[in-house]
Amino acid sequence: MQLLISVAGPADARAALLGGGDVIDAKDPRHGALGPVPLHRLASIRAAVAGARPLSAALGDAASEETLAGAVAAAASLGVAFVKVGFAGVVSETRARRLAVAAQRAATEVGTRLVLVAYADWRRAKSLAPARVVAVAANAGAAGVLLDTANKGAPLFTIESPVSVAAWIVAAHAAGLFAALAGGLSGPEFPLARSLGVDVVGVRGAACVGGRTGRVSRTRVATLRALAGAAPAPRALAGRGILAERDVELPEIVGRDDEVLHAARERA
Repeated sequence: MQLLISVAGPADARAALLGGGDVIDAKDPRHGALGPVPLHRLASIRAAVAGARPLSAALGDAASEETLAGAVAAAASLGVAFVKVGFAGVVSETRARRLAVAAQRAATEVGTRLVLVAYADWRRAKSLAPARVVAVAANAGAAGVLLDTANKGAPLFTIESPVSVAAWIVAAHAAGLFAALAGGLSGPEFPLARSLGVDVVGVRGAACVGGRTGRVSRTRVATLRALAGAAPAPRALAGRGILAERDVELPEIVGRDDEVLHAARERA
């Protein structure tokens, strides 16, 4: 099971790298589950990651085909491997399909991959049921799907039972998609997530000092990485079009000075 760490800026990204995160995910936690970071900050995060791990970017919830395609192109121009798009406020599957196709077309043109986000609290988010998002993703040719929570008051497994989450993961895999889970998850829930067969687990709050709007802690990321267990071999994931092999050394920017700085912050 691979570990995705959501970061709000380059300092977070460096801590996530040093802690052993498998995927670095750019998002602004102050603006909801999929709050996009400004492009200049995404560029700074990209510079901090420097190709050492796959980089993904949250693009928010889809509004219009044109706006969505532009956001995909802008993020991809900065070197992201994945873009994440949600459907809060979209209750028509036909409308969701049009948006997903527009996003996938833009992603294909610029060489990135699309991940569609389903919400466990989909009724409250006025979105599609998670099973329908899997169908939309498969129809559009997306790479994967993420089951998250739109509202952060309750963790994923208090909204959806393990049985229903497992069925959702099976459906995603059957459709040729990789499956990711997020939504207030913490280390004690990792064994359950792994037992359900999920490919990626994403965290923000559990990796931070000070909650989801705090700062990412290298020590916390390292603890979560250990709890996630061994990351799957790249060959096992190739059929689902997921994540590249972790064969790139950490960039020079994450050197001794940064390590000392983060160690000092951990002690503070």
